[in-house]
Amino acid sequence: MAETVQQLLRERKSDPSIAVKFDDRQWTWDEHLTQAETQAAALLGIADRDRPVHVGALLGNTPEMLTAMAAAALGGYVLCGINNTRRGAALAGDILRSDCQILLTDAAHRDLLDGLDLRGVRVLDTTTPDWSELLDSAGNLAPYREVGPTDTFMMIFTSGTSGDPKAVQVAHMTVLFAGLALVQRFDVTRDDVCYLSMPLFHSNALLAGWGVAVGSGAAMAPATFSASGLIHDLRRYGATYMNYVGKPLAYVLATPENPDDADNPLRVAFGNEAGDRDIAEFGRRFGCTVWDGFGSTEGAVIVTREEHCPPGSVGKGFPGVAIYDPNTVAECPIAEFDANGGLANADKAIGELVNTTGAGLFQGYYNDSSATDERLRNGMYWSGDLAYRDADGWIYLAGRTGDWMRVDGENMTSAPIERILMRLPVLTQVAVYAVPDEHVGDQVMAALVLHDDAELSPGEFSGFLAEQADLSPKAWPRHVWIADELPATATNKVLKRSLVAQGSRPQSGVLWTRNARSREYQLVGDAAANRVQN
Repeated sequence: MAETVQQLLRERKSDPSIAVKFDDRQWTWDEHLTQAETQAAALLGIADRDRPVHVGALLGNTPEMLTAMAAAALGGYVLCGINNTRRGAALAGDILRSDCQILLTDAAHRDLLDGLDLRGVRVLDTTTPDWSELLDSAGNLAPYREVGPTDTFMMIFTSGTSGDPKAVQVAHMTVLFAGLALVQRFDVTRDDVCYLSMPLFHSNALLAGWGVAVGSGAAMAPATFSASGLIHDLRRYGATYMNYVGKPLAYVLATPENPDDADNPLRVAFGNEAGDRDIAEFGRRFGCTVWDGFGSTEGAVIVTREEHCPPGSVGKGFPGVAIYDPNTVAECPIAEFDANGGLANADKAIGELVNTTGAGLFQGYYNDSSATDERLRNGMYWSGDLAYRDADGWIYLAGRTGDWMRVDGENMTSAPIERILMRLPVLTQVAVYAVPDEHVGDQVMAALVLHDDAELSPGEFSGFLAEQADLSPKAWPRHVWIADELPATATNKVLKRSLVAQGSRPQSGVLWTRNARSREYQLVGDAAANRVQN
């Protein structure tokens, strides 16, 4: 059995089944991997062996990106997935910090590099005649090295929702472990088609999409995610499996429903961060099974959803996964719930998700020992994710460590409030976060996105909150912002630090607010036209 992606792709080399579908073109595995071998040989022919052989990929979800991934595996060098939504100095920093000596790009992304200081980086545009000439002159592939299971296959940058992105070193064995586990779980075979619309520079697409395809021999259909275009793509490619991360299910569900939506080949959608309502509704509307779990880019903490998972829970953790108080370095008590189902001991039960056995699959951040050390403390891996656990072992997320709020002397976190607000049918997205208050520490603010053509009045919202018996009065949002959209990362995760930076008076949309002792919201109106002080 293959122990590296390099070995696995060599076994696929002579496979005559379809590997890639893109628009009206398709390639067999043999054709696809022949192209990858040629690319690897060409790049190794110009690489400086005295420097780390790291090749950056500033590409979209295209056959060229798939070829770059396969080429890195076969060539035994490291591919660095460059986030194509980054700009300016931040983009240059990612490229240089990951020690890319070669950077692949294309006509769609080449202009992003204009004016950047990338000394020491050779930029190759895969849409130019020079690139074609380089490939034509390549000889047979002599791999840079025969890789081992723990060698880095790809560097993937974290999403950067709570700070600057960090380059995670993803090992060959991590890709195989994740991909083959999902192949087995969902019975994926070479007769399936994997729809890859999540960014291929991110871990979700690598582990839950590409890894599934190469592990099973299924075809890959790379695409740019479009909520309105999903059903068309599923049908034209015959896609039976898709991966997702963040809120794409919510985006799709916000589009008008058609009577024939379930008439499509999709069998399984697997990902993370979808809400209970979206999981159930997507499965119903599109006639498929949706499985949601939890896992970070680092791969050190894994939580899987199982049968009979209670509402709000993300599942149960792999062995070693626990919830610890970072101050006492002791395991947090089991969550206690009041008669209404509200969390009664949040101060004690909420802690940080950890792996008590150590780093798990985490190989460390590249060129960032201090960030690695911050994750690995006291012999454990600390995820930065807040959670609590009930008596049966079900885990509930409570936000990131930066999501703690101190409201009128009470500690609370954002995720439990968000789950309650998402019970309101007219909402498609919710983000809860703290804004400062000079008197009580923090105030709760909620940013809401409504379904198209949906309406919500301040009175309807306060009436809904009053009906939620498990919502603490202190958790009622002081400010409510009705937004057209929320700032998000390339992987569809809400960028809360951008929301926090706006404060309690955003410059667009509609704002409601209430007095401290009132449950009635007053319409402030268009936030840009109503600049007032906290």
